[in-house]
Amino acid sequence: MQNDSQTDIKIPDKLYFKIGQVGKIAGLPTSVIRFWETEFSKINPKRSSSGQRLYRKSDVEFILRIKYLLYDKKFTIRGAKKHLRSDTGENKASSATIEELRQDLISIKKMLT
Repeated sequence: MQNDSQTDIKIPDKLYFKIGQVGKIAGLPTSVIRFWETEFSKINPKRSSSGQRLYRKSDVEFILRIKYLLYDKKFTIRGAKKHLRSDTGENKASSATIEELRQDLISIKKMLT
């Protein structure tokens, strides 16, 4: 679930972003982004031939999610990691549950008709 502060940020439609661009988009110093790379394994930018970090749009979105959890929701890094892990699991479980409910409703509908 995204917060208004996340959806207000417009991420340009580009294939890759340099760390300075990500910093401007997220409103974060590049040192924070580099630190988060060490803490959150999902942030794994590609490297150019010159060694420069190249972030995908999904990386930028994930960085914005982390920023929201740490800065707005006041999570600790450990808490944010746990939340992000459970968030992913909940989404998969919810999809499975919805599909089971759908099948049950179809069965009930067949019994009633």
